[in-house]
Amino acid sequence: MTQRRITSHPVLDIPQAQEVSFQWNGRPLTGKQGEMISSALFANDINTFGHHHKDKSPQGMYCANGQCSQCLVIVDGFPVKSCMTPLEQGMDVKSVEGLPELPGDDSPQDFEDIEDLTVEVLIIGGGPAGLSAAIELGRLGIETLIIDDKDRLGGKLVLQTHKFFGSVEDSWAGTRGFEIGHILEQKLKEFPTVETRLETTAVGVFSDGIVGAVQKNHYIKIKPQKMLVATGARERMLAFPGNTLPGVYGAGAFQTLVNRDLIKAADRVLIIGGGNVGIIAGYHAIQAGIEVVAVIEGLDQVGGYKVHADKLIRLGVPIYTTHTVVSANGRDRVETVTIAERDERWKPVPGTEKTFKVDTVLVAVGLAKVDEFFLKAKAWGMDVFAAGDAEEIAEASAAMFTGKIQGVKIAQSLGKFDQEIPDEWIKKAQILKSRPGKAIERPVPTIETGVLPIFHCTQEIPCNPCTSVCSENIIQTENNLITGLPTLTDPSLCKGCMNCVAVCPGLAATLVDYRKDPEQPLVTLPYEISRDLVKKGNTVTVTDVNGAPLARVDVQRVLSKKEFPGTLLVQVKLDKETAKRAVGIVVQEKVILPEEVPDTTGIPDDAVICRCERVTAGEIRSAIRNGVRDMNELKAINRTGMGACGSKTCRPMVWGIFRDEGVDLKQTTDRIDRPLFVEVPLGTFAGVKGGNDD
Repeated sequence: MTQRRITSHPVLDIPQAQEVSFQWNGRPLTGKQGEMISSALFANDINTFGHHHKDKSPQGMYCANGQCSQCLVIVDGFPVKSCMTPLEQGMDVKSVEGLPELPGDDSPQDFEDIEDLTVEVLIIGGGPAGLSAAIELGRLGIETLIIDDKDRLGGKLVLQTHKFFGSVEDSWAGTRGFEIGHILEQKLKEFPTVETRLETTAVGVFSDGIVGAVQKNHYIKIKPQKMLVATGARERMLAFPGNTLPGVYGAGAFQTLVNRDLIKAADRVLIIGGGNVGIIAGYHAIQAGIEVVAVIEGLDQVGGYKVHADKLIRLGVPIYTTHTVVSANGRDRVETVTIAERDERWKPVPGTEKTFKVDTVLVAVGLAKVDEFFLKAKAWGMDVFAAGDAEEIAEASAAMFTGKIQGVKIAQSLGKFDQEIPDEWIKKAQILKSRPGKAIERPVPTIETGVLPIFHCTQEIPCNPCTSVCSENIIQTENNLITGLPTLTDPSLCKGCMNCVAVCPGLAATLVDYRKDPEQPLVTLPYEISRDLVKKGNTVTVTDVNGAPLARVDVQRVLSKKEFPGTLLVQVKLDKETAKRAVGIVVQEKVILPEEVPDTTGIPDDAVICRCERVTAGEIRSAIRNGVRDMNELKAINRTGMGACGSKTCRPMVWGIFRDEGVDLKQTTDRIDRPLFVEVPLGTFAGVKGGNDD
């Protein structure tokens, strides 16, 4: 059986883990002790976890974040989410074929006492916002409990191998996301008043001010004075035929597999969505040795940072703007994907279809706040705060800063901090949340002597690490603003330390050295992909900022700086005109073109909206056209939103169908929230021991 583990990576270390044996539908397999079952299955090239009881459609992973229940499997007789359940020696894992049978054990049960906790501050979520808030509370000696459903702190920081933008002072700009997670975790250990409980899932907020949580099947009742919800965001789904096939999943799920669990989850991918999440996922795919066929974006330009998109383009990835997905095609998993240009109504233009052979389609069409805990606590009159994506969708750098601010606000509300939050903090938070500015054309420098750093970034975004690492202090941003483009105060003072090249998150800084040969200067380019391509003597294709090939040249030298691990400094010789325009190195030399594949698209009504209950757009449209204006009535008629995920995935798409049908949303009734936001075995609330407890 094919093993799909990543054995080398340009940025990440490959940790050693104990190998364990388990069974999958009676077949003996091996995995790594403690990794999620879903990752162990993917590592063994298994991505279909069962078949739906309604239409026998294959079911696979979608979110890898415990939100959607698509990855359900049966472990030792109990249904569990495979993306949230660690693998243990000897586990008997089975696919879910139809409706899973519940255990029928009538033997007497053993019970344990339910743990009751009272804390000053409860933080739900140990990501960048939650950790930053906890650090501020810890500084002030405030009793704080962080709970997080993962097996490690950091949230989405754990998945980020790229260097962060933002402010060096406030969000460690120029440092990789997973390294920032380690920094925050170590800083948190300095404060004894902060307790952390991992693998602990908040499941509900109740009218008496108690938050229910489950830690490894043990129920805990937590009574906080103040609560901070820092639960992040969940990925939005997109409606198109084939959208539930195994191989169609969220970009965050892909990053979890590739960067956290070091699984080569695909061979060839297409990404839907040109925001930062989709573009970064494409970059991570190439780092893991996966081909990226294309990124498609419905707008006329990418919504993410241009420097992120430029990195992909320079590596050889095409970005199709004003395009939409038509269908994902395949029998048991994705085999091809069809895209097309879109018209002004965002509908595919007939005759513009392109079909690519891929095994994976990543959906990165935006994020939705995980704010149900905040809204329910607010409804019960609790003193609750929100930070990070649970408050407002933004970059992780902004989440860290808003977490810091909310931590201080909580301290103020407890009467343990009597100073005002500086206006500067509020302004910085807004800047870090700001959208990228318009791209501008920067003139090519005229200097052709000495050593010349060149900055190829052309869009104002919050980013300033190059100003902090310059050994001669000659780099500054325009008007000294964090969103200003970098400039040189006195180019003649540059000594060629290459720090600016190594630190730049957008890989948009280069260095041209004219000292030895003004006609054929030495150019230093940043590089973070496969080391084999850029060995000394290898011939590489160098591109300009837009990915256009400039020259085929030999690698002269490859350097690295210990302060900036993971970024190689590749030196090549170019003629003096080309040298100032060189920015990157092509990795995907061969352009991946559409294949002549028969069009297997279905009609739009075939698109599945409610994944859990397999309810299509056509079924929902029919109900709306028959007068339904109540989400609860929809649930009663065709089971829309009745599945295990509690309509977390389908709800936004149902509202979209209401809008498409011309219904005024003020005339509609939202569905009634369930009292619990996460599935929990009933026995857990009673303190039942056993089951899949350990």
